[in-house]
Amino acid sequence: MTTSRRPPDGESGDFVEDVLSLVERIPPGRVMSYGAIAEYVGGGGPRQVGAVMSRYGESVPWHRVVTAAGRTPPGNEQAALRRLRADGTPLRGDHVDMRAAAWYPEDGD
Repeated sequence: MTTSRRPPDGESGDFVEDVLSLVERIPPGRVMSYGAIAEYVGGGGPRQVGAVMSRYGESVPWHRVVTAAGRTPPGNEQAALRRLRADGTPLRGDHVDMRAAAWYPEDGD
Protein backbone atom coordinates (compact mmCIF):
# COMPACT_ATOMS: atom_id res chain seq x y z
CA MET A 1 0.00 0.00 0.00
CA THR A 2 1.16 3.52 -0.73
CA THR A 3 0.34 6.73 1.08
CA SER A 4 -0.05 9.14 -1.84
CA ARG A 5 -3.60 10.20 -2.65
CA ARG A 6 -2.78 11.34 -6.20
CA PRO A 7 -4.73 9.07 -8.58
CA PRO A 8 -3.07 7.54 -11.63
CA ASP A 9 -4.26 8.42 -15.11
CA GLY A 10 -7.85 7.37 -15.72
CA GLU A 11 -8.90 7.28 -12.04
CA SER A 12 -11.06 10.05 -10.62
CA GLY A 13 -9.50 12.00 -7.78
CA ASP A 14 -12.98 12.65 -6.40
CA PHE A 15 -13.71 8.92 -6.22
CA VAL A 16 -10.42 8.27 -4.43
CA GLU A 17 -11.07 11.06 -1.92
CA ASP A 18 -14.69 9.96 -1.39
CA VAL A 19 -13.62 6.37 -0.69
CA LEU A 20 -10.81 7.34 1.66
CA SER A 21 -12.93 9.91 3.51
CA LEU A 22 -15.66 7.32 4.08
CA VAL A 23 -13.19 4.67 5.28
CA GLU A 24 -11.78 7.19 7.78
CA ARG A 25 -15.29 7.45 9.30
CA ILE A 26 -15.75 3.71 9.95
CA PRO A 27 -15.70 3.37 13.74
CA PRO A 28 -13.54 0.85 15.60
CA GLY A 29 -15.28 -2.52 15.87
CA ARG A 30 -17.24 -1.96 12.67
CA VAL A 31 -16.55 -2.63 8.97
CA MET A 32 -17.88 -1.85 5.50
CA SER A 33 -17.73 -4.06 2.46
CA TYR A 34 -16.12 -2.94 -0.78
CA GLY A 35 -19.54 -3.00 -2.44
CA ALA A 36 -21.24 -0.99 0.31
CA ILE A 37 -18.56 1.68 -0.02
CA ALA A 38 -19.02 1.83 -3.81
CA GLU A 39 -22.78 2.11 -3.38
CA TYR A 40 -22.49 4.85 -0.76
CA VAL A 41 -20.04 7.02 -2.71
CA GLY A 42 -22.12 6.49 -5.85
CA GLY A 43 -19.47 5.42 -8.28
CA GLY A 44 -17.37 2.51 -9.38
CA GLY A 45 -17.87 -0.90 -7.89
CA PRO A 46 -16.22 -3.23 -5.37
CA ARG A 47 -13.18 -3.76 -7.59
CA GLN A 48 -12.62 -0.04 -7.99
CA VAL A 49 -12.86 0.44 -4.23
CA GLY A 50 -10.35 -2.39 -3.81
CA ALA A 51 -8.00 -0.68 -6.25
CA VAL A 52 -8.24 2.58 -4.31
CA MET A 53 -7.59 0.77 -1.04
CA SER A 54 -4.59 -1.11 -2.42
CA ARG A 55 -3.04 2.07 -3.86
CA TYR A 56 -3.88 4.66 -1.20
CA GLY A 57 -5.36 2.86 1.80
CA GLU A 58 -2.35 2.84 4.10
CA SER A 59 -3.28 6.23 5.60
CA VAL A 60 -6.80 5.11 6.63
CA PRO A 61 -8.11 2.15 8.69
CA TRP A 62 -7.86 -0.19 5.68
CA HIS A 63 -8.50 -3.26 7.82
CA ARG A 64 -12.12 -2.12 8.30
CA VAL A 65 -12.86 -2.74 4.60
CA VAL A 66 -13.76 -6.37 3.87
CA THR A 67 -15.65 -8.46 1.35
CA ALA A 68 -19.42 -8.88 1.66
CA ALA A 69 -18.69 -12.32 3.13
CA GLY A 70 -16.44 -10.78 5.80
CA ARG A 71 -13.10 -11.85 4.33
CA THR A 72 -10.15 -9.57 5.00
CA PRO A 73 -8.00 -7.96 2.26
CA PRO A 74 -6.06 -10.54 0.24
CA GLY A 75 -2.39 -10.61 1.09
CA ASN A 76 -2.98 -8.76 4.37
CA GLU A 77 -5.27 -11.24 6.11
CA GLN A 78 -3.26 -11.76 9.29
CA ALA A 79 -2.42 -8.08 9.81
CA ALA A 80 -6.07 -7.16 9.24
CA LEU A 81 -7.30 -9.80 11.69
CA ARG A 82 -4.87 -8.55 14.35
CA ARG A 83 -6.14 -4.99 13.90
CA LEU A 84 -9.78 -6.08 13.82
CA ARG A 85 -9.32 -8.03 17.06
CA ALA A 86 -7.67 -4.99 18.65
CA ASP A 87 -10.68 -2.89 17.52
CA GLY A 88 -13.07 -5.38 19.17
CA THR A 89 -14.68 -6.30 15.85
CA PRO A 90 -17.01 -9.34 16.07
CA LEU A 91 -15.38 -12.25 14.24
CA ARG A 92 -16.40 -15.77 13.29
CA GLY A 93 -13.14 -17.64 12.93
CA ASP A 94 -11.04 -15.79 10.38
CA HIS A 95 -13.99 -13.80 8.97
CA VAL A 96 -15.82 -10.73 10.22
CA ASP A 97 -19.33 -11.40 11.54
CA MET A 98 -21.03 -9.10 9.05
CA ARG A 99 -24.42 -9.22 10.79
CA ALA A 100 -22.86 -7.77 13.93
CA ALA A 101 -20.11 -5.58 12.47
CA ALA A 102 -21.43 -4.05 9.22
CA TRP A 103 -21.63 -0.26 9.45
CA TYR A 104 -23.27 2.38 7.29
CA PRO A 105 -22.93 6.15 7.81
CA GLU A 106 -26.64 6.42 8.61
CA ASP A 107 -26.08 4.12 11.63
CA GLY A 108 -24.87 7.16 13.54
CA ASP A 109 -22.19 5.41 15.58
